[in-house]
Amino acid sequence: MKAGSNLEKLLRAGEFVATGEIGPPKSCDANVITHAGEMLRNHADAFNLTDNQTAIVRMSSIAAGKILTDMGIDPIIQMTCRDRNRIGLQSDALGAAALGIKNVLCLSGDHQRFGNHPMAKNVWDMDAITLIQTLDGLRKGYFQNGEEIKKCEPPKFFIGCAANPFADPFEFRVTRLEKKVDAGADFVQTQCILDMERFERWMELVRERGLHERCFITAGLMPIKSAKGARYMQKNVAGMMVSDEICERLEKAEDVKAEGVQLVVDQINYIRKNIKGVAGVHIMAVAWEEIIPTIIEKAGLAPRPKVS
Repeated sequence: MKAGSNLEKLLRAGEFVATGEIGPPKSCDANVITHAGEMLRNHADAFNLTDNQTAIVRMSSIAAGKILTDMGIDPIIQMTCRDRNRIGLQSDALGAAALGIKNVLCLSGDHQRFGNHPMAKNVWDMDAITLIQTLDGLRKGYFQNGEEIKKCEPPKFFIGCAANPFADPFEFRVTRLEKKVDAGADFVQTQCILDMERFERWMELVRERGLHERCFITAGLMPIKSAKGARYMQKNVAGMMVSDEICERLEKAEDVKAEGVQLVVDQINYIRKNIKGVAGVHIMAVAWEEIIPTIIEKAGLAPRPKVS
C-alpha cells in the first residue's frame, strides 16, 4: 500500500473502480466544489480535480482537493508541468500531502496558447515522466536533487499518469506508458475512448509487455451531448479518434443526450466483459457532471463498494 487512499484500497482489493472528474471554477467560489461533491458522492470512488484545465486560470486543484477531503471524498489532484518548475512542483506536492491528499495525477499540461493567458511563459522544467520520478522520490524520502527529507515521514502518494492510445505513432504510445510505469506510476487514466477497436489493439500491446500487472489501468470514457460535437472531434481534435460507428449512432438518435449516455454504458459493459487488464473506468463528463450518477446506475456499478 503506497498511500492508503480509497482509490488505492479498492484497486488493490480487485474491485472494478469508477472515477469521475470535477472542474474547479474560474473563481474562488468553494460552493462549486461542495455542490459537485454532494451531488456525486457515493457515485464514484474518487474524483479528478483539474489543474488549470485548457490553460485557463481556475481554482487550485490542491485547494479544491482539500475541500473534497474535508467532505470525506477521495480527490485525485492533477499537477501539470506547464506552470511550475521543479521547486514549485515539489513544494505543492508536500503541501498537498500535509493537507491529507493522497492521489496525484501527473500531466504535462495543455499549451498556454489555448487558454485565457496566451502570452504567459510556459515552464515545462520537467515533463510528466520526470514529475512521476520526482514524486516517487519524495515518497521514498528524497528531493529531486537527491537531498534527504529529514525530521518527517516522507509524503505518501498514489501516483497516476495519463495515456493516449489514439495518438500516433501507435506503437510508441505503449512505450511511453512503460516509461511512466518504470518512473513510478501506480495507476493510469486513458484518453477518452471513442474508437473501441483501437483501444483493444492498444490493450493487447499493454498485456504483451505485462504493464497491466505493474499498474492499474482505467479506461477514460466521455458522454457526448451532440452528434455535431462528435463529428467535430473526429475531424478537428488532434490526438482523438472518433469512429464513424459512434458518429452515425448519435446522428440517427432521436434523443442524442440519452444515446450518448447509453453509449458510455455500453462501453463500460463491453470493457468489463471483453478486455482483460482494465481495472476500472474514468468518466470525463465535461461540463455535465450531473450525468455521472445516471451512468453509474445504468451500468450496474451502483452502489459503490466500501473498504476500511
